Amino acid sequence: MSTGDLTLSSLGLDVDPEMDASVSAMLFAVEEALRVHVASADPLVTEAARHLADAGGKRLRPILVALSAQFGDPARPELIDAANVVELTHLATLYHDDVMDEAQVRRGTPSANARWGNSVAILVGDYLFAQAAELAAKLGTEAVHLQARTFSRLVHGQIAETAGPRGTDPIEHYLQVIADKTGSLIATAARFGGMFSGARPEVVEALAGYGEVIGMVFQLSDDLLDIASESVQSGKTPGTDLREGVPTLPVLYALAGDDADAAAVRLRELLSAGPITDDTLHAEALTLLRESAAMKRARETVRGYADEARARLAPLPDGQAKSAMEALCDVIADRTT
Repeated sequence: MSTGDLTLSSLGLDVDPEMDASVSAMLFAVEEALRVHVASADPLVTEAARHLADAGGKRLRPILVALSAQFGDPARPELIDAANVVELTHLATLYHDDVMDEAQVRRGTPSANARWGNSVAILVGDYLFAQAAELAAKLGTEAVHLQARTFSRLVHGQIAETAGPRGTDPIEHYLQVIADKTGSLIATAARFGGMFSGARPEVVEALAGYGEVIGMVFQLSDDLLDIASESVQSGKTPGTDLREGVPTLPVLYALAGDDADAAAVRLRELLSAGPITDDTLHAEALTLLRESAAMKRARETVRGYADEARARLAPLPDGQAKSAMEALCDVIADRTT
Protein backbone atom coordinates (compact mmCIF):
# COMPACT_ATOMS: atom_id res chain seq x y z
CA MET A 1 0.00 0.00 0.00
CA SER A 2 1.28 3.45 -0.83
CA THR A 3 0.32 6.55 1.05
CA GLY A 4 -1.56 7.63 -2.05
CA ASP A 5 -3.90 4.60 -1.92
CA LEU A 6 -4.89 4.15 1.70
CA THR A 7 -7.65 1.56 1.35
CA LEU A 8 -8.07 -2.05 2.40
CA SER A 9 -9.10 -3.01 -1.13
CA SER A 10 -5.66 -1.87 -2.35
CA LEU A 11 -4.24 -4.65 -0.14
CA GLY A 12 -6.31 -7.19 -2.01
CA LEU A 13 -8.92 -7.50 0.75
CA ASP A 14 -12.52 -7.96 -0.36
CA VAL A 15 -14.33 -5.79 2.19
CA ASP A 16 -17.60 -3.94 2.51
CA PRO A 17 -17.29 -0.53 0.76
CA GLU A 18 -18.64 1.27 3.83
CA MET A 19 -16.00 -0.22 6.12
CA ASP A 20 -13.31 0.34 3.51
CA ALA A 21 -14.30 3.99 3.37
CA SER A 22 -14.24 4.25 7.18
CA VAL A 23 -10.77 2.75 7.40
CA SER A 24 -9.54 4.84 4.48
CA ALA A 25 -10.81 8.06 6.06
CA MET A 26 -8.96 7.27 9.29
CA LEU A 27 -5.75 6.40 7.44
CA PHE A 28 -5.82 9.65 5.49
CA ALA A 29 -6.35 11.57 8.73
CA VAL A 30 -3.44 9.68 10.29
CA GLU A 31 -1.25 10.55 7.32
CA GLU A 32 -2.09 14.25 7.55
CA ALA A 33 -1.41 14.27 11.28
CA LEU A 34 1.86 12.39 10.79
CA ARG A 35 3.22 15.18 8.61
CA VAL A 36 2.42 17.65 11.39
CA HIS A 37 4.00 15.55 14.13
CA VAL A 38 7.30 14.99 12.31
CA ALA A 39 7.68 18.73 11.73
CA SER A 40 9.89 20.96 13.85
CA ALA A 41 10.73 24.64 14.21
CA ASP A 42 14.17 23.70 12.88
CA PRO A 43 14.08 23.24 9.08
CA LEU A 44 16.86 20.62 9.16
CA VAL A 45 14.99 18.51 11.73
CA THR A 46 11.78 18.82 9.70
CA GLU A 47 13.48 17.79 6.47
CA ALA A 48 15.29 14.84 8.03
CA ALA A 49 12.27 13.70 10.08
CA ARG A 50 9.95 13.83 7.08
CA HIS A 51 12.46 11.94 4.96
CA LEU A 52 11.19 8.43 5.66
CA ALA A 53 7.57 9.43 6.31
CA ASP A 54 7.42 10.97 2.83
CA ALA A 55 9.15 7.92 1.31
CA GLY A 56 5.99 5.91 1.99
CA GLY A 57 5.87 2.50 3.62
CA LYS A 58 3.18 -0.09 4.18
CA ARG A 59 1.62 1.70 7.18
CA LEU A 60 0.70 -1.70 8.62
CA ARG A 61 0.55 -0.36 12.17
CA PRO A 62 -2.00 2.42 11.43
CA ILE A 63 -3.96 -0.12 9.36
CA LEU A 64 -4.14 -2.39 12.42
CA VAL A 65 -5.29 0.55 14.57
CA ALA A 66 -8.01 1.36 12.03
CA LEU A 67 -9.16 -2.25 11.60
CA SER A 68 -9.19 -2.89 15.35
CA ALA A 69 -11.22 0.27 15.88
CA GLN A 70 -14.05 -1.30 13.88
CA PHE A 71 -14.89 -3.34 17.00
CA GLY A 72 -15.81 -0.12 18.80
CA ASP A 73 -16.46 3.41 17.60
CA PRO A 74 -14.00 4.06 14.72
CA ALA A 75 -14.89 7.76 14.65
CA ARG A 76 -13.27 8.58 18.00
CA PRO A 77 -10.62 11.27 17.46
CA GLU A 78 -8.16 9.68 19.92
CA LEU A 79 -7.56 6.94 17.37
CA ILE A 80 -5.65 9.35 15.10
CA ASP A 81 -3.19 10.14 17.89
CA ALA A 82 -2.94 6.47 18.85
CA ALA A 83 -2.04 5.49 15.27
CA ASN A 84 0.55 8.25 15.16
CA VAL A 85 2.13 7.03 18.40
CA VAL A 86 2.85 3.62 16.88
CA GLU A 87 3.89 4.93 13.45
CA LEU A 88 6.22 7.57 14.92
CA THR A 89 7.77 4.90 17.13
CA HIS A 90 8.22 2.65 14.10
CA LEU A 91 9.81 5.44 12.05
CA ALA A 92 12.18 6.25 14.90
CA THR A 93 13.41 2.66 15.01
CA LEU A 94 14.14 2.76 11.27
CA TYR A 95 16.49 5.74 11.70
CA HIS A 96 18.37 3.94 14.45
CA ASP A 97 18.39 0.58 12.63
CA ASP A 98 19.89 2.13 9.52
CA VAL A 99 22.73 3.63 11.54
CA MET A 100 23.45 0.30 13.23
CA ASP A 101 23.25 -1.58 9.92
CA GLU A 102 25.16 1.11 8.01
CA ALA A 103 22.32 0.98 5.50
CA GLN A 104 22.58 3.21 2.46
CA VAL A 105 19.00 2.84 1.19
CA ARG A 106 15.60 2.73 2.88
CA ARG A 107 12.27 2.57 1.06
CA GLY A 108 13.99 3.11 -2.26
CA THR A 109 15.62 6.37 -1.20
CA PRO A 110 18.97 7.21 0.42
CA SER A 111 18.84 6.49 4.16
CA ALA A 112 18.97 9.41 6.57
CA ASN A 113 22.42 8.39 7.77
CA ALA A 114 23.68 8.25 4.17
CA ARG A 115 22.33 11.73 3.51
CA TRP A 116 22.97 13.59 6.77
CA GLY A 117 25.37 11.36 8.68
CA ASN A 118 24.99 9.07 11.68
CA SER A 119 24.72 11.77 14.33
CA VAL A 120 21.79 13.55 12.69
CA ALA A 121 20.04 10.24 11.94
CA ILE A 122 20.33 9.10 15.58
CA LEU A 123 19.11 12.43 16.92
CA VAL A 124 16.18 12.55 14.49
CA GLY A 125 15.21 9.06 15.65
CA ASP A 126 15.33 10.35 19.23
CA TYR A 127 13.17 13.32 18.21
CA LEU A 128 10.54 11.00 16.73
CA PHE A 129 10.53 8.87 19.89
CA ALA A 130 9.95 12.08 21.86
CA GLN A 131 7.08 13.08 19.59
CA ALA A 132 5.50 9.65 20.08
CA ALA A 133 5.86 9.98 23.87
CA GLU A 134 4.25 13.42 23.85
CA LEU A 135 1.26 12.10 21.91
CA ALA A 136 0.96 9.11 24.23
CA ALA A 137 0.83 11.50 27.18
CA LYS A 138 -2.20 13.19 25.58
CA LEU A 139 -3.92 9.81 25.49
CA GLY A 140 -3.46 9.12 29.20
CA THR A 141 -1.42 7.15 31.70
CA GLU A 142 -2.27 3.72 30.31
CA ALA A 143 -1.11 4.73 26.83
CA VAL A 144 2.16 6.05 28.27
CA HIS A 145 2.75 2.78 30.11
CA LEU A 146 1.97 0.72 27.02
CA GLN A 147 4.23 2.81 24.80
CA ALA A 148 7.06 2.59 27.35
CA ARG A 149 6.71 -1.19 27.71
CA THR A 150 6.64 -1.58 23.96
CA PHE A 151 9.73 0.59 23.59
CA SER A 152 11.48 -1.54 26.21
CA ARG A 153 10.73 -4.69 24.20
CA LEU A 154 11.96 -3.04 21.01
CA VAL A 155 15.26 -2.17 22.68
CA HIS A 156 15.64 -5.63 24.21
CA GLY A 157 15.02 -7.16 20.80
CA GLN A 158 17.65 -4.95 19.19
CA ILE A 159 20.18 -5.74 21.91
CA ALA A 160 19.50 -9.48 21.54
CA GLU A 161 19.92 -9.25 17.78
CA THR A 162 23.18 -7.34 18.17
CA ALA A 163 24.59 -9.68 20.83
CA GLY A 164 23.59 -12.88 19.03
CA PRO A 165 22.29 -16.18 20.47
CA ARG A 166 24.98 -16.41 23.21
CA GLY A 167 24.60 -20.14 23.76
CA THR A 168 20.85 -20.33 23.11
CA ASP A 169 19.26 -22.08 20.16
CA PRO A 170 19.77 -19.74 17.14
CA ILE A 171 16.28 -20.38 15.75
CA GLU A 172 14.52 -19.73 19.07
CA HIS A 173 16.68 -16.64 19.52
CA TYR A 174 15.78 -15.36 16.05
CA LEU A 175 12.04 -15.84 16.60
CA GLN A 176 12.20 -14.05 19.97
CA VAL A 177 14.04 -11.13 18.36
CA ILE A 178 11.27 -10.83 15.78
CA ALA A 179 8.59 -11.01 18.48
CA ASP A 180 10.28 -8.17 20.39
CA LYS A 181 11.33 -5.98 17.46
CA THR A 182 8.25 -6.36 15.25
CA GLY A 183 5.46 -8.24 17.03
CA SER A 184 5.44 -6.00 20.10
CA LEU A 185 4.68 -2.73 18.27
CA ILE A 186 2.10 -4.29 15.96
CA ALA A 187 0.42 -5.81 19.03
CA THR A 188 0.30 -2.34 20.59
CA ALA A 189 -1.22 -0.94 17.40
CA ALA A 190 -4.05 -3.48 17.52
CA ARG A 191 -4.49 -2.92 21.27
CA PHE A 192 -4.67 0.85 20.80
CA GLY A 193 -7.33 0.45 18.11
CA GLY A 194 -9.49 -1.57 20.44
CA MET A 195 -8.82 0.55 23.53
CA PHE A 196 -9.44 3.95 22.02
CA SER A 197 -12.51 2.86 20.08
CA GLY A 198 -14.09 1.72 23.35
CA ALA A 199 -14.15 -2.01 22.51
CA ARG A 200 -14.81 -4.48 25.32
CA PRO A 201 -11.73 -5.58 27.36
CA GLU A 202 -11.87 -9.17 26.12
CA VAL A 203 -11.96 -7.88 22.54
CA VAL A 204 -8.94 -5.65 23.18
CA GLU A 205 -6.96 -8.61 24.54
CA ALA A 206 -7.84 -10.77 21.53
CA LEU A 207 -6.81 -7.96 19.18
CA ALA A 208 -3.46 -7.55 20.94
CA GLY A 209 -2.80 -11.28 20.71
CA TYR A 210 -3.61 -11.21 17.02
CA GLY A 211 -1.33 -8.21 16.49
CA GLU A 212 1.64 -9.92 18.12
CA VAL A 213 1.34 -12.99 15.89
CA ILE A 214 0.49 -11.18 12.65
CA GLY A 215 3.63 -9.14 13.32
CA MET A 216 5.61 -12.38 13.26
CA VAL A 217 3.98 -13.32 9.96
CA PHE A 218 4.79 -9.91 8.51
CA GLN A 219 8.49 -9.95 9.42
CA LEU A 220 9.06 -13.59 8.51
CA SER A 221 7.35 -13.13 5.15
CA ASP A 222 9.52 -10.06 4.51
CA ASP A 223 12.62 -12.14 5.20
CA LEU A 224 11.45 -14.91 2.88
CA LEU A 225 10.53 -12.40 0.21
CA ASP A 226 14.13 -11.18 0.21
CA ILE A 227 15.07 -14.68 -0.96
CA ALA A 228 12.07 -15.66 -3.09
CA SER A 229 11.50 -12.44 -5.01
CA GLU A 230 12.97 -12.07 -8.48
CA SER A 231 12.52 -8.29 -8.32
CA VAL A 232 12.60 -5.47 -5.79
CA GLN A 233 9.15 -6.52 -4.51
CA SER A 234 10.53 -6.65 -0.96
CA GLY A 235 11.78 -3.05 -1.12
CA LYS A 236 15.40 -4.09 -1.49
CA THR A 237 17.54 -6.05 -3.93
CA PRO A 238 16.80 -9.79 -3.63
CA GLY A 239 19.39 -11.61 -1.57
CA THR A 240 20.45 -8.54 0.40
CA ASP A 241 20.35 -10.45 3.69
CA LEU A 242 22.64 -13.13 2.27
CA ARG A 243 25.06 -10.51 0.99
CA GLU A 244 25.13 -8.82 4.41
CA GLY A 245 25.34 -12.07 6.38
CA VAL A 246 21.96 -11.60 8.10
CA PRO A 247 20.86 -15.06 9.36
CA THR A 248 17.14 -15.15 8.57
CA LEU A 249 14.95 -18.20 9.23
CA PRO A 250 15.61 -20.12 5.97
CA VAL A 251 19.36 -19.69 6.49
CA LEU A 252 19.13 -20.89 10.10
CA TYR A 253 17.06 -23.91 9.04
CA ALA A 254 19.60 -24.71 6.32
CA LEU A 255 22.54 -24.43 8.73
CA ALA A 256 20.77 -26.61 11.31
CA GLY A 257 19.92 -29.27 8.75
CA ASP A 258 21.76 -32.55 8.30
CA ASP A 259 20.66 -33.39 4.76
CA ALA A 260 23.40 -35.33 3.04
CA ASP A 261 22.48 -34.51 -0.57
CA ALA A 262 25.04 -32.49 -2.51
CA ALA A 263 22.89 -29.35 -2.83
CA ALA A 264 22.21 -29.14 0.92
CA VAL A 265 25.85 -29.75 1.78
CA ARG A 266 27.00 -27.10 -0.69
CA LEU A 267 24.43 -24.63 0.67
CA ARG A 268 25.64 -25.14 4.24
CA GLU A 269 29.20 -24.63 3.05
CA LEU A 270 28.32 -21.32 1.41
CA LEU A 271 26.20 -20.07 4.31
CA SER A 272 28.77 -21.03 6.95
CA ALA A 273 31.25 -18.58 5.43
CA GLY A 274 29.17 -15.56 6.58
CA PRO A 275 28.41 -12.62 4.26
CA ILE A 276 28.45 -13.73 0.63
CA THR A 277 29.79 -10.75 -1.29
CA ASP A 278 31.14 -12.54 -4.38
CA ASP A 279 28.49 -12.19 -7.10
CA THR A 280 28.92 -15.72 -8.46
CA LEU A 281 28.78 -17.38 -5.03
CA HIS A 282 25.88 -15.14 -4.02
CA ALA A 283 23.86 -16.19 -7.08
CA GLU A 284 24.64 -19.85 -6.38
CA ALA A 285 23.62 -19.60 -2.72
CA LEU A 286 20.42 -17.75 -3.57
CA THR A 287 19.42 -20.39 -6.14
CA LEU A 288 20.17 -23.26 -3.77
CA LEU A 289 18.30 -21.60 -0.91
CA ARG A 290 15.21 -20.93 -3.03
CA GLU A 291 15.01 -24.64 -3.92
CA SER A 292 15.95 -25.98 -0.50
CA ALA A 293 14.03 -27.95 2.11
CA ALA A 294 14.93 -25.13 4.51
CA MET A 295 12.96 -22.64 2.42
CA LYS A 296 9.99 -24.99 2.34
CA ARG A 297 10.18 -25.40 6.11
CA ALA A 298 10.37 -21.62 6.58
CA ARG A 299 7.24 -21.17 4.45
CA GLU A 300 5.48 -23.76 6.60
CA THR A 301 6.52 -21.80 9.69
CA VAL A 302 5.05 -18.63 8.24
CA ARG A 303 1.82 -20.45 7.44
CA GLY A 304 1.75 -21.84 10.98
CA TYR A 305 1.96 -18.35 12.45
CA ALA A 306 -0.72 -17.14 10.02
CA ASP A 307 -3.03 -19.92 11.24
CA GLU A 308 -2.25 -18.99 14.84
CA ALA A 309 -3.04 -15.33 14.16
CA ARG A 310 -6.39 -16.36 12.68
CA ALA A 311 -7.11 -18.50 15.75
CA ARG A 312 -6.48 -15.51 18.02
CA LEU A 313 -9.49 -13.84 16.38
CA ALA A 314 -11.90 -16.54 17.55
CA PRO A 315 -13.26 -14.54 20.54
CA LEU A 316 -14.15 -11.56 18.32
CA PRO A 317 -17.69 -11.02 17.04
CA ASP A 318 -18.26 -12.11 13.45
CA GLY A 319 -18.49 -9.38 10.85
CA GLN A 320 -16.62 -7.47 8.17
CA ALA A 321 -13.77 -6.40 10.44
CA LYS A 322 -13.06 -9.93 11.64
CA SER A 323 -13.24 -11.26 8.08
CA ALA A 324 -10.79 -8.60 6.90
CA MET A 325 -8.34 -9.49 9.65
CA GLU A 326 -8.63 -13.18 8.77
CA ALA A 327 -7.98 -12.41 5.11
CA LEU A 328 -5.00 -10.25 6.05
CA CYS A 329 -3.31 -13.36 7.46
CA ASP A 330 -3.35 -14.92 3.99
CA VAL A 331 -2.41 -11.73 2.16
CA ILE A 332 0.73 -11.30 4.26
CA ALA A 333 1.72 -14.97 4.35
CA ASP A 334 1.16 -15.51 0.63
CA ARG A 335 3.62 -12.78 -0.35
CA THR A 336 6.38 -15.39 -0.15
CA THR A 337 4.96 -17.83 -2.74
